[in-house]
Amino acid sequence: MDIIIQSPGFKASESLESYVKEKLNKLDEHDSKIIRADVTLYLGPQSEPANNYCEIRLEVPGADHFVKKNSTTFEHSVVESVEALHRMIQKDKDRNIDRRRTENTTAE
Repeated sequence: MDIIIQSPGFKASESLESYVKEKLNKLDEHDSKIIRADVTLYLGPQSEPANNYCEIRLEVPGADHFVKKNSTTFEHSVVESVEALHRMIQKDKDRNIDRRRTENTTAE
């Protein structure tokens, strides 16, 4: 899986980028069909206490998965985003399993 990290408006530290890659690589263990992850980290309005945003678009065969989360730290935003993507991947897997079961049942 290719991981592309963008941080418009600031320079993301190497430790933040490695943290993002570490978390996203865990998703690759659950679904090897992931082609690429586009990650955008940006700061929202200063008036908001939780102004650190993380957007992740996972490119997979079929429909892409997209999630956007914000929190007080980028690390927490990344964790929330990856957890949401994990739930999406699991839901797709369950849906595909159910679809195969109904196809096998109707074929008999």
